[in-house]
Amino acid sequence: MASSELSYEDPSTPQPPSGARWGAAGVLFLLDAGNHQRPSVDKRGSTPLPRSPVKARAVTDRALAAAKHFINDPDHLVLSALKGVTYTNPTTAFDAENRVIYLRPDAAKSQVSIVSGGGAGHEPSFAAFVGPGMLSGAVAGTIFASPSAEQIRRCILERVETSKGVLVVVMNYTGDVLNFGMGVEKARAAGMEVEMIVMGDDAGVGRAKGGKVGRRGIAGTVLVQKIAGAMAATGANLKEVHKLAKLVADNTVSIGSSLAHVHVPGRSKEGSADDLKDEEVEIGMGIHNEPGSEKTTAQLPELVNTMLKYMLDPKDKDRAFMSVSQSDETILLVNNLGGVSPLEMGGITNEVVEQLEKTWGVKPKRVISGTFMTSLNQLGFSISLLKLRDTGVSHSMLDLFDAPSECNGWSAAVKRETWTKPPTQTRKQDASSAAGNKPCGLKLDPKVANKALKTALERLIKAEPEITRYDTVVGDGDCGIGLKRGAEGVLKGLEAAQGQQDAGLYLDQIISVVENTMDGTSGAIYAIFLNALAHGLRVQGNGGSKDVDAKVWAKAASIASQSMANYTPAKPGDRTLVDALAPFVEQLEASGDIQKAAQAADQGAKNTKGMKASLGRTVYVGGSGYEEVPDPGAYGLAEFFSGLAEGLR
Repeated sequence: MASSELSYEDPSTPQPPSGARWGAAGVLFLLDAGNHQRPSVDKRGSTPLPRSPVKARAVTDRALAAAKHFINDPDHLVLSALKGVTYTNPTTAFDAENRVIYLRPDAAKSQVSIVSGGGAGHEPSFAAFVGPGMLSGAVAGTIFASPSAEQIRRCILERVETSKGVLVVVMNYTGDVLNFGMGVEKARAAGMEVEMIVMGDDAGVGRAKGGKVGRRGIAGTVLVQKIAGAMAATGANLKEVHKLAKLVADNTVSIGSSLAHVHVPGRSKEGSADDLKDEEVEIGMGIHNEPGSEKTTAQLPELVNTMLKYMLDPKDKDRAFMSVSQSDETILLVNNLGGVSPLEMGGITNEVVEQLEKTWGVKPKRVISGTFMTSLNQLGFSISLLKLRDTGVSHSMLDLFDAPSECNGWSAAVKRETWTKPPTQTRKQDASSAAGNKPCGLKLDPKVANKALKTALERLIKAEPEITRYDTVVGDGDCGIGLKRGAEGVLKGLEAAQGQQDAGLYLDQIISVVENTMDGTSGAIYAIFLNALAHGLRVQGNGGSKDVDAKVWAKAASIASQSMANYTPAKPGDRTLVDALAPFVEQLEASGDIQKAAQAADQGAKNTKGMKASLGRTVYVGGSGYEEVPDPGAYGLAEFFSGLAEGLR
């Protein structure tokens, strides 16, 4: 039976007997409930097919990308992924016949075993959580489908330590509860001491929608597994571990949101009537594509606000499953559902943490963010909050959360000592740090310098459309915009430099602007060259006091060119900005004439037309565009030098 939205499409399904312990009566009760009519299931026994007809519509590039996989055979995918766990964690072993990852007998001392599992597709849950300090065994079904009762029985009876008892942690999905329940009863019938926790933490499912079935289990399950696993590692007995696991489960609330449904390898790539539009996000979408509570076009701040409200608002009688006050200590888990970039996860985590404190007065004692329970490559995230409670034993929830574990799916890198006594110092930016640079002792006339630079920068800005056109042909089209942004920044900064007569300090102020306004490869190259140019001035100044002239600038430029060669292999003929820079420096050194140097740079840039690139993005772009236009970077630099010469006439 699939672990799916089956339970939530039919809220009239009878609820099993209450209580954390699921006995034979509970299993038979759910089996009897299985006589209710159910939606059709495909022949692979996985997620129910949509009841509504599939609508023909355009598939977006994002949806197409999400439906592409390196391994398209779902059975081979699951088996190979499980086997892969053993290569990354030597404490684990793999029972391929029963799809069980288990802790090797000599990897940990005898203790209560924690067993979990469910359908594949939620990795690193659950197989990658097997290891000392967390799970003792994990049973996997096919993608989004529960493992069989026989698989679970074999795991409990044959693959984990049973002398101290076994605690089974399962999420609240019909197939998982039934099959794990039957596995537990079979183990009990064999004389084993086994307890079971059913986790339902999803606030996306309210009381009305959940009906008698209750809430779905999502990423908050990981907190139960971590804390229960750490408790078992202390040598606690089964009763103590079970009691603590239930306490954690009862004090955890979660909710997820997603921008799209996921595609299961091996399935049809056609869209369904329930697919989200490009601008939509679904709040409360489940980890098997189950429907959420609402669809919205909200941006992240509003989205997080709604999610936290569903989790924490005591006035929402449909979802007020847990009360959290400002005085309560908590643990926050921000979970990647599989397809969100680490960059966006950082922004999401920041939004959640800040809204928790500002709106709800909740400042978590621990914050972990990463990939813990996925829905394949779902473009979504979930938020889980655990309210810390008194455990009644010598180990607190926080102690157990911080306890070390040796499993490759758990990622909480910061040590307990760091959380307990966090460093508090910061390095404040010194407003006078730029003034800390030493004068070079070479004087210039700032009015002359400003006039020349203004002319050069304005010419460069005017050339931006042409530079962009060239870069669109042979690159990614951003060269002109980058140069224009830097030129505009320097133009604004010239006022601050108009009273500075020391050539080195004058140049330092320009360098600061370039470093903060120009990014990418060209920004780095210009910053390196200009810093080396400033060094070249200071080498010649020797603390003296003389006027800077063309000869001094030429020598400084030569020093800068040599320094730049330490960081880029670019030489004349490689079709880069060096094709304009090198002849400029060489001619300035030879003649001391800025006009001739600018002409040499211009000719060097023109020579790049038809020159095949050996460095830079043009190499990867390919094609014959290089035959039609000069190198954009060289052309832009030549325009700057021409403007500089014009401004010094």
